[in-house]
Amino acid sequence: MRRRTVLGSVGGGITLGLAGCLTQDGENGETGSGSDADDSDESPTDDSTDTDDGTETDGSADDELSGTLQVVTYESMIDGENPAGPWLKDAFEDAYSEVELEWVQLPDQGINHYVNRADEGVEIEPDVYFGLNIDDLVTVDDNLEDGGLFRELDTGEIERSDRIRDGLDMGDPHGRVLAYDTGYISLVYDESEVDEPQTFEDLTEPAYEDALLAQNAQTSDPGQAFLLWTIDAFGEDGYLDYWADLRENGVRVLDDWTESYYGAYMEEDRPMVVSYSTDQVFAVAEGNDLTRHQVAFPNDQGYANPEGMAVFEDGDADLAYAFFEFVLSNEAQAEIAERNVQFPAVEEEYVDLDEEFDEYAHVPPEAVTVGYEELRGNVDEWVDDWAREFATH
Repeated sequence: MRRRTVLGSVGGGITLGLAGCLTQDGENGETGSGSDADDSDESPTDDSTDTDDGTETDGSADDELSGTLQVVTYESMIDGENPAGPWLKDAFEDAYSEVELEWVQLPDQGINHYVNRADEGVEIEPDVYFGLNIDDLVTVDDNLEDGGLFRELDTGEIERSDRIRDGLDMGDPHGRVLAYDTGYISLVYDESEVDEPQTFEDLTEPAYEDALLAQNAQTSDPGQAFLLWTIDAFGEDGYLDYWADLRENGVRVLDDWTESYYGAYMEEDRPMVVSYSTDQVFAVAEGNDLTRHQVAFPNDQGYANPEGMAVFEDGDADLAYAFFEFVLSNEAQAEIAERNVQFPAVEEEYVDLDEEFDEYAHVPPEAVTVGYEELRGNVDEWVDDWAREFATH
């Protein structure tokens, strides 16, 4: 496999104040670090007045569009404290007065639910999947006809698709997905108890004995991302040996991010947890002491995990494209970033975020990921091999 896919253009060029934490955790979409951004009842900013391309968001085409757009997404997008989903629904319906946006919560089986329905020839009711990761696309193509489940996008019909930053194409050779945000997995630690780890190898040293909390790669998105990060670092022939060293040094693996972060880390059971590079944004909003919210990038890296949106093969493409256009607008990108505590997918010039976040947003010196081609035919085996040895420890 290719050991490292570098997304340098994602990390190096960003000076935005609000960094990205993933809001999915496992198949159920459990919430990661949240945001206390102020609620807004205002309609989306008219991009025709604040961008160079003059594209309008005021629903100028709403007399041509009508109907219901069903969008399936994970729970924390539509439920919890100040989620982005309700704002997106209200603002999109304001822009397209004859269109109703209906959120559908992702079933417990996640993407596998729709893979199974497609395999059985059963109708898939939603039009759009909102929250795809690269590994979801791999799951689709490993189990269905290559390039299946979602339609190839005609990006010429989605003018704002050219705003998306380089490095966020998600590697899909079939062009089925557009990114709408991204985040970075990192380590969060208590500087009063442990020093910042400089490398992955540091985590196997006595100074970090019984220090690290991680998540189950079978049931947790950040858990799987951290596992893939170690595969990127040590290769498919060395990652299990590295995890054996972590186990020898007392790593504790819990089922999901919520259990590891709130149930253990915030209860001060341990001084370090696999989490998100935006942890301080969340901590400041909650009024927490930052001593316990330091962000570490071992090997000067963070693991990038963009989230994307796709149209089911039988979905309403016209309504979906209007929604994608809206999601990539200035204000929608800012609202998604602030409410979900993630990096916007678009170039910096198109997003106006509060400068106060600059101090607390952390971008890794090098953003890496294991890409689509490396994951194809491998990810399930890697996770299963890991789980047999480490998921119950």
